[in-house]
Parts: sequence; C-alpha cells; structure tokens
Amino acid sequence: MAGNGVIDYSVRHESFERWIQTPLGRALLASQRAVLDRELYGLTGARQLQVGLSHRLPLASGTDFAQKIITCPAWHAHMPESVAVCDSDELPFPGDSMDLVILHHAADFSPDPHQVLRESSRVLRGEGRIALIGFNPFSLWGARKLIFRHRHGPWGGRILMRSRMEDWLRLLGFELENSGTYFSTLPVQKPVGSSQRRERLSVRGTAHLLPTGAYYCILARKRECARIRTSAPWRKSKVISLSGTVGVSSGCAGHSSGRVGRESSEQEQ
Repeated sequence: MAGNGVIDYSVRHESFERWIQTPLGRALLASQRAVLDRELYGLTGARQLQVGLSHRLPLASGTDFAQKIITCPAWHAHMPESVAVCDSDELPFPGDSMDLVILHHAADFSPDPHQVLRESSRVLRGEGRIALIGFNPFSLWGARKLIFRHRHGPWGGRILMRSRMEDWLRLLGFELENSGTYFSTLPVQKPVGSSQRRERLSVRGTAHLLPTGAYYCILARKRECARIRTSAPWRKSKVISLSGTVGVSSGCAGHSSGRVGRESSEQEQ
C-alpha cells in the first residue's frame, strides 16, 4: 500500500512475478499454459497480443500468428524486442489491429479492470478472440485472500467474479464461447517432490465440474465486423507500422511504467 490508502500496483506486480517462480506458481502457470494451448491450438492470424504482468510468462505457444506481442507494466533490462512497456488500461496500439488478445491476470492487478477490457476490445478486430484469465473468488484461493491480511503474490489482486467479467464482455459486444475454472489445488507451498507431482497433474488443464478452481479462463469472440476504410488517401506519414512493436523495450529504458500510448501518438502528430 502506498500512502493515503492508495494501492501501489507496481509493487504488487513485482510480488506476483516473484511468486510465479515458486513451485506453486510454476504449477499454476503450467495449468494455464495447458488450457490455452488446448483451447487456442492452431489459431491463425496476423497479430497476437498478450497483456500481462511480466514478459517472462509467454502463453499460447501453439498458435500460428505472424507477430506475437507481449506487454508488461514496467521496463527491465534485457527485454526482447517483442515486448511493449505500457499499462494494461492504455494500450499503445491502433484499433482493430489484433486478431487475438490474451489477458493474463491483467484485470486482477489494474486500478480500472473495466477499462482493461475496453482497451482490449478497442484493439481487437471484428470477429477476433479474447482469452481472459483471472483468479476465482469462489475458491480456496479466494478464501485465503479474505482470511489473511498480507497482499503478496496472487493475493495482491482484486480477484474479480467470473460472472462480472462475462457480463462486461457481453456489454462490449462479445459472444462467450467457453468459460470454466481450473486448478483445484490448495494455495500452499509444498515440498519439492510433491510440487513436481502437482505440476505434472496440472498440465492436464481440465475444467472442473464445480466452479471452485483457483482461476477461470473465459474465451469470447468479438461480434463486430471489422472496419473497412474506403477512399483513404495514401499518406506514408500517417501510417502506423506494426512490423516490430509500439513502445518496445529498447526504446523505453527511461520508463518504469508504461503510458507510452500517448507519447507514441504525440510523436507521430
């Protein structure tokens, strides 16, 4: 917490990134990768965007996109060129430019989760897909957040209800394709031997009959026709190139958290 009761989300982002390297965090991540690999396998398109908390947690390796971009809220040394530094509620990309958007706990750790969804909808083209992963409040993980006062790791986020996220997606014009909870595991660290066994089991990534899994994954399609620009004059100075990324790490050494969207648009103007 920062002073005056204001939440310092940068601290919580770093705490989550450290926690995901623990045995329990690795098992959770393995489960999430298995779910997305199964649900999105073979999906093709021009651009895939993953909006998350760390550039070290790539997801959906089974998709076939010409360009895969990852965003994270803070700059770190030795970032790959495919990483854009920005806040999840202000993406520095043109509208209708992405074919797939993956929100990896981005709404959980944002001061404005609804805006995160609005921004994802803005950059997603018509008939594009969104995959939203968030922690489930109706689970042992949600109960632990209520019982214990510390806000480290995954318990530093908001833990929003899955039904609320589904309602917000519908209001934004999305059609739900699949929704379920996964990873029914106690939210405690265990010895190395048992954690390795748990990680092997989690790779199955199967949904639970009861909505009590540690996290939920919502898949939805944007039911809106892509915009068709007619009679647009060709002016090279007005073209926004996405051959690399916008706000990539090599150009953000002086920024600790994003808001590069505004800077990029000002420079082009």
